[in-house]
Amino acid sequence: MTRDRILAFAQLLRLPNVFTAFADIALGACVGAALLSSAPFAFWGAYLVLALASGCLYLAGMVWNDYFDLAEDKKTRAFRPLPSGRVRVGTAVALGVVLMATGVVFAALAGALATPEWNHEPLVYAIGLVAAVLIYDGGAKYTPFGPVAMAACRFLNVLLGLSLIPEDALDIEKRVHLAGVVGVYIVGVTWFARTEEGTSRKRDLSLAAGVMFVALVLALLLRAKIPAPLGTVAFPYLLVAFGFLIGLPVAHAIGAPGARNVQRAVKRCVLGLVVLDAVLATMFIGLPGLLLLLLLPTALWLGKWVYST
Repeated sequence: MTRDRILAFAQLLRLPNVFTAFADIALGACVGAALLSSAPFAFWGAYLVLALASGCLYLAGMVWNDYFDLAEDKKTRAFRPLPSGRVRVGTAVALGVVLMATGVVFAALAGALATPEWNHEPLVYAIGLVAAVLIYDGGAKYTPFGPVAMAACRFLNVLLGLSLIPEDALDIEKRVHLAGVVGVYIVGVTWFARTEEGTSRKRDLSLAAGVMFVALVLALLLRAKIPAPLGTVAFPYLLVAFGFLIGLPVAHAIGAPGARNVQRAVKRCVLGLVVLDAVLATMFIGLPGLLLLLLLPTALWLGKWVYST
């Protein structure tokens, strides 16, 4: 396979972004490490398989996104792999099907490895993710509910990452709250990105930024529910630092809402998901949660050649 062909597939898959999916699963692993005093080796091996499941489902979503956008891309984004012919449509369909099927199989395998009795939750969330991805890519993204549909995908991915943790260690309310922080953040990011290729309206960008801010407030409210011995006292300060990390390019884009500024802010917010997951992990496991940031260098390196939005 030639270098150009490899690049075409990497662009079709939005390869840098898959590390954000891995970060969601790593967040779950950090929560598990903080709450479970002891777990068998197979439990942690199951998390590696779960990360593969999440990655496959995410990459499948990117493929189906471009498949369903093909008619529009032929008019406005002819440089993309499918309209340019660098990747055949039939090849993309086969790849999307294989990735989705593989993701579901890996999720089922993770549930089987985690406990002596098969934990079916990862499989349930994986199937839910498949449905959510196809609903979003298949048309929901063009409706006013597009940001919510996209957030549902990320919400389910975080729940997938938490699905191996026994319910007596982490109740459903805290699971939903934690996944909701990421989900609300994605509502804001998706809304912010809706008109990234043209001139965006300042009002819409400002409202989307407000939704992202609400996600950070929800994170602080969740911290109040977590037992004091867990996590680090630095969590609120890390959350503020994250706010500045995404807030600066977002504010710049609101002030000058041209395509380049908005796309730069969107890229920061998308890859910022890794940072958000790392900060949320410190709420449970303390400063070692920042090790999730090690996912960023490879994503940033790949981002030099492969677009993220």
